Amino acid sequence: MNRTLVILRYPIFASALVGLVTGIWAGLIRIGWWFPFSEHIPLEAHGPLMVSGFLGIVIGLERAVGLNQKWNYLAPALTGIGVLGVIVGLPLPLPRLLITLGSLVFVLISLRIVQIRKAMFTVTMALGALALYVGNMLWMLGHPLFNAVYWWGAFLIFTIAGERLELARIVQVSKVGRILFIMMVTLLAMGLIIISFGPETGVFLTGVGMAGTGLWLLRYDIARKTVRTGGLPRFTATNLLIGYIWLSVSGTLAIWYGAVDSGPQFDAILHSLFLGFVFSMIFGHAPMIFPSLLQVPMLFHWSFYFHVVLLHIALLVRVGGDLSGWFIGRSLGGLMNAAVLALFFLNTGIAIIRGKRSAKVAYQKV
Repeated sequence: MNRTLVILRYPIFASALVGLVTGIWAGLIRIGWWFPFSEHIPLEAHGPLMVSGFLGIVIGLERAVGLNQKWNYLAPALTGIGVLGVIVGLPLPLPRLLITLGSLVFVLISLRIVQIRKAMFTVTMALGALALYVGNMLWMLGHPLFNAVYWWGAFLIFTIAGERLELARIVQVSKVGRILFIMMVTLLAMGLIIISFGPETGVFLTGVGMAGTGLWLLRYDIARKTVRTGGLPRFTATNLLIGYIWLSVSGTLAIWYGAVDSGPQFDAILHSLFLGFVFSMIFGHAPMIFPSLLQVPMLFHWSFYFHVVLLHIALLVRVGGDLSGWFIGRSLGGLMNAAVLALFFLNTGIAIIRGKRSAKVAYQKV
């Protein structure tokens, strides 16, 4: 393995963490909390930093590690430099351009994967990369975030659905199941395209696609079987199944409230998706992804369920506050969500320390 590429992972991953922390900070300020140096945080970059600045880098880095070719690292590296540019206050056109170029390279990587292996799941993940690029293009060109944010959401939905579809082959999805999957992906893609010139129709179709994809995953994902096992497989499956419910909730809220582009209903739609669905996926896969990316051992522990339970309690408080007009609940839920993410990284750090100790003991015994 190329040592330079291994070393390169660490600054790239660090830029993702910086993007995450700054994005959370900006989000807390937006819902009414104040912290020292808050005046230096770019509030309008909350969404871009959370999606492109954290998730885009981590997923891009995961792809680069999997393919193990130097040019693949250009995607997360460009995005990471762009994220740091946003944070230090460079004129926004330059960081936006760098982040968009990073997502363009990510599209090329995804097309290369499709070329290597033509399958429904690789095409679906390539659609996710394309959705990230389109969302970043809209952001770079100054379109309202409302136009970009559903594309960013689709990036994560397509990526996760594609990865789970690959594993779903184990449970042998029927022909009807495959047709239903294609229908949901098509509805979601059509909705995204229509949103820019027909918001109500576009959001409706997007919502149907989101809710339908969540229900499809609940029905066909292998997590339905692995949740009956124990240890890490059960933990991962539990997160996945809860996340699919949140995806369906987000899609249902989009259908119900339509093309709202701000306010508490919009907040409920977005955070059901990005926190309820996406972070459930992150929590469930972190014990496998982090060791692979950072080349460190990690020992799963039952205490991981703490940050999972607290995530969904906090999100219920936030979404409940959004939909009921209880704005204190909304702000409190947002603060609790930030605390949960801090607990997640604390638990992850402890698991890495335990993993290193366990590996050291095993080595000494040998």
